[in-house]
Amino acid sequence: MKYEGIIQANKQWIDTTWEKLDEKLSRTAVKSRYKIPYTTINGEHDDRSKGEDILWWTNGFWGGLMWQMYVGTGKECYKVTAEESENLLAGAFNYVDNLYHDVGFMWHITSGVNYRLTGNISSKNCNLITAMSLMSRYNVDGNYIRAWNGSETDGWTIIDCMMNINQLYWASEEIGDSRFTKIAMRHADMSIRDHVREDGSVNHIVVHDTEKADTVLEVKAGQGYSETSCWSRGAAWALYGFILSYIHTKAERYLETAKKVADYFIKETEKTAWLPRLDFCQPETPLYYDSTAGAIASCGLIELAKNIDNEVKKEKYLSAAINILKAMEKNWCDWTETEDSILQMGSERYTDGIHMPIIYGDYFFTEAILKLKGTDFLAW
Repeated sequence: MKYEGIIQANKQWIDTTWEKLDEKLSRTAVKSRYKIPYTTINGEHDDRSKGEDILWWTNGFWGGLMWQMYVGTGKECYKVTAEESENLLAGAFNYVDNLYHDVGFMWHITSGVNYRLTGNISSKNCNLITAMSLMSRYNVDGNYIRAWNGSETDGWTIIDCMMNINQLYWASEEIGDSRFTKIAMRHADMSIRDHVREDGSVNHIVVHDTEKADTVLEVKAGQGYSETSCWSRGAAWALYGFILSYIHTKAERYLETAKKVADYFIKETEKTAWLPRLDFCQPETPLYYDSTAGAIASCGLIELAKNIDNEVKKEKYLSAAINILKAMEKNWCDWTETEDSILQMGSERYTDGIHMPIIYGDYFFTEAILKLKGTDFLAW
């Protein structure tokens, strides 16, 4: 079945799920307007906008979610909350020396989207300044963008950064300076070499020699089960990150890497009825899941299906995305008014934060449904 046929066969479920998203989020857009949520406590959104909590790496996803809903509905309630979230996020500039590799997660899907949709110059400037901050993290000897701050993490890279470098592609195009893209591509090339294994599984944290290019000192488990396992959200970051790098650069190596990771992710997720485990190599018991991995991967699979010509592969990737989303919607979505979050069963890491709602689960689940509706808008 061709791409359009698969969409048509699932159209009723897609439309119904979008209606549920709009019904619930139109309420929480008003209820949580003056917060930046990360999770929920007793059904209520928490707030990461106060003090140094404003630096929390997920703080762009609430505003980004609001922009996704605005794109899909045109409703003013979403735009107002998105703009208020961006205003709150500006508090992070009070701690500018503590900004780190996740500025793309924080500003590219908030300020960056605001600018692209409305032409807001202040938003453009915020996104450009933080892109420069991300660019400044580039290690010229090692050809990578370092993660976190402080001497204890000097030389560390993480697979998550494949999503943040999209901010650099945007900056190059916006101001006509190829240096941003060159640095993004060098980091992506390092990630192919040092983070993606031959079977398509992924290392989370890699420690590099800070003075010598191409020299790996250590691989760390990070948020996964072990240094030799595969943290499912790390695989999802890689899957979506590499297809986005392909979209921005048209470099075939990024497309091929996205396919490799996608094939591994699909193979492993099929084993548990399309509900992603927290780590694909974890012990059989306890059985930990991570819904956020499924939501992120689904976005990547949909974009992958759009960007390849092979009809068999198109069907494989699009069908897998829909299977994951349907399984999660059936088993893990809370559509009630007593719970502010939607997608449950997210997990922070293998050691703690197991099976909880996390804001980027709602963000990527919504982004995936918006893609399936055929909306031609790419936040990244």
